[in-house]
Amino acid sequence: MFYKVCLALLIIGGINWGLIGILNFNLVAFIFGGGSLLSRIIYTIVGVAAICCIPALFSCNGDDCNSDM
Repeated sequence: MFYKVCLALLIIGGINWGLIGILNFNLVAFIFGGGSLLSRIIYTIVGVAAICCIPALFSCNGDDCNSDM
């Protein structure tokens, strides 16, 4: 469950970065105010979720393992 929450936060962060890259529109800053404490907290939570998902890059779960890499 923990990794699913982290993954959801990463997807939200990825969508926000996609909007910034394509449309130059920061959804988090638009909703919560650019540079506000709440937006900084959201950015921090998404960053911590990314750090928590790093071990998933190196884990091997059944069919997800490919020794031919």
